[in-house]
Amino acid sequence: MTRHGELPTYERQGFGTQLPLQGPAGLLIVDFVNGFADPAMFGGGNIGEAIANTVPLLDHARAQGWAVAHSRIVFADDDGDQNIFTLKVPGLLTLKEQGPASAIVAQLAARDGELVVRKTVPSAFFGTSLAAWLTQRGVRTLVVAGAVTSGCVRASVVDAMSHGFRPLVVSDCVGDRALQPHAASLFDMEQKYAAVMPREQALAALARL
Repeated sequence: MTRHGELPTYERQGFGTQLPLQGPAGLLIVDFVNGFADPAMFGGGNIGEAIANTVPLLDHARAQGWAVAHSRIVFADDDGDQNIFTLKVPGLLTLKEQGPASAIVAQLAARDGELVVRKTVPSAFFGTSLAAWLTQRGVRTLVVAGAVTSGCVRASVVDAMSHGFRPLVVSDCVGDRALQPHAASLFDMEQKYAAVMPREQALAALARL
């Protein structure tokens, strides 16, 4: 695996420095919607497990009063906003505002006061109000869960870092339809863009802030 075989190269070149976390924390849950929970549509791999692991993470975030944001992929009913993403993945055009496939899974459904970002590209930040919303609430460390690790999660993490947030990817709360891209993306994000920890370790680190 890349983590073991190529890690010395990354270390020699100065990648993978520990990212110090700072409070306040916020939580971003990327695209945990019914269509990505369904292996017959866009799901599979370890996405179901990641959703289950995110339930206690969301409970903790709410109990701590964190800012909580969710994202959904939603296209217009007339497909007027189709784009390059849909040229690569035409099935994404089935994700409509009122369609059940684009709805957040019931166990993670947003509550009043939580932001729901609608997007048509991988990043939850691109062309949305997410960065301003988090900044207004003073968020410094952005805890990230969601799907898929190699796609919309990674794109959102790169943009979070680019906006000056400190991303903390919760490794057992992100999932992908294929495990090799999942593992490679976690490695890549940890080396360049984010802190990466399993849920219990992440919550312990945040509790020490």
